[in-house]
Amino acid sequence: MNLYLLRHASAGTRRANPITDDKRPIDKAGREHCVHLAQVLNALNLNFDLVLSSPLKRCLQTASLVGTETGYDSPIQVARALSPAGTYAEFQQLLAQCAKQDNVLMVGHNPNITQFLGALLTPAAAKATAAVRMRKGTIARVAFSQEGRDHKPPTLQMLLDPRMVRALYISSAKSSRRKTSRK
Repeated sequence: MNLYLLRHASAGTRRANPITDDKRPIDKAGREHCVHLAQVLNALNLNFDLVLSSPLKRCLQTASLVGTETGYDSPIQVARALSPAGTYAEFQQLLAQCAKQDNVLMVGHNPNITQFLGALLTPAAAKATAAVRMRKGTIARVAFSQEGRDHKPPTLQMLLDPRMVRALYISSAKSSRRKTSRK
């Protein structure tokens, strides 16, 4: 399984009231980033088998935009494990439920999504987890492999922050333009 962990796109300033903050949508920059990210993922010929999201509006919008732009046409599944109150134990249960899928996208929040990624990349016997920085709109790809009875540890194969996505988007847009003669 390839697990794609995505921190929701830019959603403006945090609100003091938790009830209104839960309903905070992504902003214009966040919508633009989602489209750019989806186009970069399309250039990689990536299709998601399953898209899961935190129940908060900004995550659902991020999942919807990226999913739609990459051709995902099934309903987005809401997962409490990806909400700000989600625990690593709930996240592990969610992973177990998704184990038969090839490419899974999970959209969540900081600090949990970053902590979950760090915990996945750290051996169970370690006393601390790996430190990973995920800005808003950052996506990470973690590969899980099972070969017979040998279980290999999860491997971080990609970490794209918004700056890298923007650079890849710009370079792919330039290379896809038609070449015209200057005669």
